[in-house]
This record gives sequence, structure tokens and C-alpha cells, in this order.
Amino acid sequence: MSPNAEDASGAEVTFPAAPSRIISLVPSVTEILFALGLGDKVVGITDWCIHPADAVARLPRVRGTKNPDLQAVRALAPDLVLANLEENREVDVRRMREEGLCVWVDFPRTLAEVVEHVRWLSRLGPALSKGTDLVRKLQAAVDAKSEETTTSRRCFLPVWKEPWMSISANTYAHDLLRHLGLCNVFADREERYPRVDLDAIRRLEPEVILLPDEPYAFTPADAEELRSALAATPAAKTGEIYVVDGTLAFWPGPRTIRALNEGLRPKLG
Repeated sequence: MSPNAEDASGAEVTFPAAPSRIISLVPSVTEILFALGLGDKVVGITDWCIHPADAVARLPRVRGTKNPDLQAVRALAPDLVLANLEENREVDVRRMREEGLCVWVDFPRTLAEVVEHVRWLSRLGPALSKGTDLVRKLQAAVDAKSEETTTSRRCFLPVWKEPWMSISANTYAHDLLRHLGLCNVFADREERYPRVDLDAIRRLEPEVILLPDEPYAFTPADAEELRSALAATPAAKTGEIYVVDGTLAFWPGPRTIRALNEGLRPKLG
């Protein structure tokens, strides 16, 4: 790994030779680090870092992704803080940097970028077969779906309700849907997470509607509500309106492999 590199925020970051005290402010990154065999380097995480459950249960928490306790971050004396351009606020990243902390900001928005993101994280430690294996499996899963020829079905995937919000093409979830043979009906919107309404959804006639249980906690009751409100759409007519695991839709890393291999299946229970 080069000691100097430009991150997703445009900052030139100088790395420690071998980071040994890492704070992760990104739930998916926390899971990736443990999957890479680098969990022993993680000294602090956010309240939203819940996977792998057994491993993170013992770690100090520095509050949420949007409101990290900067005093707690300093007290943990990290030599590297990992952040995300979207999940973490610029003001918090700036304040940490002003205090001399090394902060790296990433922002993978395609599956190809996720592979490189995981490969980059793997270099934070010595060459480990566990890390090499994860990168290989991730690349293989992406390649397998890239080579498949599938019928692209129109899909509506919301991220919020009241107001309804969906995703544009400039998102990781969009590229995941594309690899799963699903056409994001709001792909052409300029905003990454455009506000939409039921009339717009009806006009686009989605054939499948996937309701992730995070960041908004969609439930089977929401699915029933949409079946009624969007009764004229193909998705409602065939009953293809499902609640799905939001971590599979939005967490890049090990869950990308699961999502590609299993699809975004209806959540049971």
C-alpha cells in the first residue's frame, strides 16, 4: 500500500506504515475487516456496526455514523479511521483531521468498485489467505453475474417512506439490481435518492417491488399497503411485492456475495 493516496473526499491521506488501531465508522466496513481476518486491529465501531455479531459485541462504541463521539474517538488513539463519503458527515471527518487523526474516506458505488474497496482494505494487514480468499470469491461472484444473460425485469426499490424515496443509477444498490437482472425504474433520476410518489411508481409499472428493512424498516404491512395502492401494476397483480434484508441490498462486502448468489429473496418472519 502506498503511504500517500487520494481518497473519495479528494484529500491526500498519509498512512501509517502498518495501522494497528483502526476505528470503523461504517457498518459494512466493520464486517469486511473481520471477514478479511483484520478484526484484531479494530478498536472502535459505531452503534450501527452489528456484524459479525459475536465479534463486535465486545468492542467500544463511538456512537452513530452521523453523530460520532469525537472525544471517544480520540480516547481510543486510532492510527486510522475509516469513513464513507455518504454515511459519515464531512464536518466530522474534517474535525478529526484537524486534530491530526488519519481518516480515509471511501465511496464504492458499483460492484467493480466494491471489489477494489475490499482489495484495498485487505492491504491494511499482512498478506492473509483469508483476505485473498474473500477478494477471489467476491470477484468470482461479480464475474458470474456479469456473464449471465438475464431478462431485465422492472424493479422499484425504495429507501424511505413519507416521503417515498428510491435510488438512481449512481448507487451501489442500483448496480447490484442490474447484476441480478433487475431494471431500476428510477435509474434516470439526477438525485442519488430521489423523492417519488405513488403516481410516478404506477406509471413506471414495476414488475417486482423490493422493500428493504433498512434504512427504513419496511414491514409486511407496507407490502400490503402497496399491493392496494399500486393494484394496477404488474408487481401487485402477481403478488411480487416483498420485504427483503436491507443489509443484502446496501452493505457491500461479504453480503455482496450472498446477494449475488441468493438474490434478494423475501424475508421470512
